[in-house]
Amino acid sequence: MGARKEESMDLFNWIARLLGGLFALGLLLFSIAGAAVVGVGVFVVGILLALFAGRGRGPWRMVMRDTSAARQTFFETAFTLMGCIAKSDGHVSEQEVALAEHLMTRLGLSAEHRKEAIALFKRGAATGFDIDAQLREFSLHCGSHANLRQMLMVFLFNTATADGSISPEEHALLRRVALAAGFSEQQFEQLLRMFTAQDQFSGGRAGATPRPDALAQAYAALGVDAGMSDREVKHAYRKLMSQYHPDKLIAEGVPEDMVRIATERTQEIQNAWELVRKARGL
Repeated sequence: MGARKEESMDLFNWIARLLGGLFALGLLLFSIAGAAVVGVGVFVVGILLALFAGRGRGPWRMVMRDTSAARQTFFETAFTLMGCIAKSDGHVSEQEVALAEHLMTRLGLSAEHRKEAIALFKRGAATGFDIDAQLREFSLHCGSHANLRQMLMVFLFNTATADGSISPEEHALLRRVALAAGFSEQQFEQLLRMFTAQDQFSGGRAGATPRPDALAQAYAALGVDAGMSDREVKHAYRKLMSQYHPDKLIAEGVPEDMVRIATERTQEIQNAWELVRKARGL
């Protein structure tokens, strides 16, 4: 996954931002000369931090490892649970295998990641797979990132609806995962309603002849009620778009070749928003 390169870039980007911020603070408090002194001091400290990180020492190395661990754990959890969903009715059909392979193709996984994903899918579908242990691992490395928890559910919703509907067994498993990931019953059902509604706006559906309930579905896709103010609806829309921003998700630990889910989701949210915006005359 190019983890070492990404870790170095994360570290140096952080140092650059720190230098800029402290230079501005020094300029504000001490004049240009003071800012220069502060800047030089922080630059030296930044170099030392980089050296320690490169040698596997210091707190920054721990932060970088956590990001890498989150990325790998997210990948493993997503595809093992995909196998669990396929097995939730007691067996894995050829259709479910084909749907899983189609989703992997849709994601645009690299050849290496596709091979790993297939192995993880088989592990999750195997008898005796310890789903609770996998969920604990996910909570340990990804649980503190709300966006990662939400993206896991979106990925699994995509998996469960690949055949056009969510069976009772799949719903029960999705609920179990959501609760283990820290969502309440109400939050899980809200996420599921939003996802289902957003699916109505995928592809070119938003430009087609509107369904009688299209506006109601658009509000549901944004997670808002028709009675909310323009300001509240705009805020909900912007918050959703921020949550699914690819750069943000990659920085938190979503593998780069899995952010296509987020890109597709933002298009669906955008389509729903356009319908709401026009209906409100915004």
